[in-house]
Amino acid sequence: MKFLGTDLTRNIERDMFDYGPREYEDFRESNALIKSEAAEFERLNAQIADVLSQFFIDTATWGLSRWERLVGVTTDESKPLSQRRSVVKAKLRGVGTVTVDLIKSVSESWYAGEVEVTQNTTQYLVTVEFTSSYGVPENLDDVERALREIIPAHLQLAFKFRFVTYDMLKATGLTYDEIKATGLTYDEIKNGGIAQ
Repeated sequence: MKFLGTDLTRNIERDMFDYGPREYEDFRESNALIKSEAAEFERLNAQIADVLSQFFIDTATWGLSRWERLVGVTTDESKPLSQRRSVVKAKLRGVGTVTVDLIKSVSESWYAGEVEVTQNTTQYLVTVEFTSSYGVPENLDDVERALREIIPAHLQLAFKFRFVTYDMLKATGLTYDEIKATGLTYDEIKNGGIAQ
């Protein structure tokens, strides 16, 4: 890891020997002293790197709860870190005038994939289509909650999903027995288990 031009993963022990007189490597006492100090510096560097990673949403772990508190989200330790990070990102992105681009940005921060957003003004409808994978996203409730917070109340929100169709299965050229041999369930196949 590099931080402000400093390599936090370098070989500190070797560097310490290189900075000192060459004779130090020949003496047992100085050798032991440098090795123990180098181990302590490496431990300290690891702690510094861990603290630095908390300043960025994509790498935060134990510091993610501070990000959540900052954006006004209740911490739920039972959710995976990726979903919790998505909540924070969505909250940070969901500020300002609501546009199709903003809805797309918030949706993609939650979904970690690509979406298409269409707006039908005559029907007061916003449709979010998940285009980069098959099936319903695991955290759809979170996506919907985040979008409901930014989309004006008079607009309806709809979602579109992609599923594997019978024609797509036929196009793979696999027989029923070959598909059955994969061991995939119907839901796994429908949600993209044998796509393309």
